[in-house]
Amino acid sequence: MTHDTVAGMTDTSQAPPSQHARQEGRLGDPTIELRNDPRLHPRLLAALAAFGLDGHAAGPSIDRSAPPEALAEFVGQVHAGFEGLYAALPNEWPDEAPSGVTHRTETVQGVDGNEIPLHIYRPAGADGPLPGTVYIHGGGMTILDAHNRVHRQWSEDLAASGMVVVTVGFRNAWTPDGAKPFPAGLNDCSTALDWIHEHRDELGMTTLVLQGESGGANLVLATALKAKREGRLDRIDGVYAMVPYISGGYGWYTDRKLRELPSMVENEGHYLNCAMMDMLVAVYDPTGENAENPLCWPYFATEADVEGMPPHVISVNELDPLRDEGIAYFRLLQRAGVPVVGRVNLGLTHAADMSFRQAVMDAYKATVRDIRGFAGSL
Repeated sequence: MTHDTVAGMTDTSQAPPSQHARQEGRLGDPTIELRNDPRLHPRLLAALAAFGLDGHAAGPSIDRSAPPEALAEFVGQVHAGFEGLYAALPNEWPDEAPSGVTHRTETVQGVDGNEIPLHIYRPAGADGPLPGTVYIHGGGMTILDAHNRVHRQWSEDLAASGMVVVTVGFRNAWTPDGAKPFPAGLNDCSTALDWIHEHRDELGMTTLVLQGESGGANLVLATALKAKREGRLDRIDGVYAMVPYISGGYGWYTDRKLRELPSMVENEGHYLNCAMMDMLVAVYDPTGENAENPLCWPYFATEADVEGMPPHVISVNELDPLRDEGIAYFRLLQRAGVPVVGRVNLGLTHAADMSFRQAVMDAYKATVRDIRGFAGSL
C-alpha cells in the first residue's frame, strides 16, 4: 500500500500534529474571572455583578497558621458576609402565588446535652403521608444559619412540591459562643435522623431522603457513612448531595489539585476562593487529625465504606471549584455498585441552583422537581 488515498481511505501520514485539547476556565487562562468566562449563565452573571461578585473571589487576610482567636474572628466575618448576601439576594418570581406551606419547630436533645431545632414544613391541607426530605444546609459545616432567608425559602419550595421537609439546625463549627468542631455537627445530624425516623408516622413520611448542598452535602454523605458503620442504614431511603464540599483539600499544593481535583484550579475564585475555604477547614478540624477521616471528609471513603448504600444522586455545577470532588464521589459509588445518578448543571457557580432563586429560576425549579421525583420514586 502506498501513502496515497486508496479506496476511500484517507492518507494521514502528512497530517499536522494534533492540537492540545481546549482547557476551560483558569486552566486555559490563569487571569480569567467570572465576568469574562464564556461558560457562565448570563442571568447569573448579572445577579453576581449586582453584588460585585463577578470578579475573582477575594482570599483571606490570614492563613490557617493564625491563632485560634484570629481564625474565629475571620470566620465570624465570613459568616456575617454570607448571611448578609443571602438576606439581600432577590428571590421573588413573577406572579408567584403564596406557597401554602405550614411550618412548626420541634426541639430534640443532642448527645452533648445541646438542643437541636428541627424546622418541619408540610404542604397545607395535604391529606395522607408524603415523601420526606431531611434538609441539611450548606456553609462548610462552619457558617450560615439553618433558618435564614435562602434556607427557609428552599425548605418551603421543597415542601410545596409535595413533600414533608425537616430542616436540621445542627451546630456549626463556628458559633458566636465558641468553637464546636467535628464531630459536633455530624452528631447533631445523626441524632436528628434517629428522631425523624422514629417519628415517620407522626410526620407523615413515606420515604426519608437526606438532602443538602455544599457543607450540607458533606454532612448528608457523612451521616449515611456513620449510619452504615453503626448498623442504622435502614433509616435512610436515599441520599441527594448537591455540590459536595468533601475533600478538605482547598489548601493542597497546586500540583496535587491538578492531579486529583483540577476544578479547584480551573474554577478558582469563581464565587469561591480555595484559601478562604481552607479557613473553614481549619475551624472544622483544628488539629488536622481527621484530614483523611471519611466521616469528616467523605472524599476519602473507600468502596467498602459505601457498599450497600441506598440510592444516591450526586449533583455538581460546571463553574464550581468543588465540581471534581463531587464527581469523584459519584465514581466511587459506581465502583461499589451503589445505585447512583450524576447531574452536571452547566453554566452555574457553586450552589447557584438553590441560592440564586430568581436569577436561574429554571435551574432552581428543575432541581426541586428532581429532588421530589427522587424522593417519590424510592
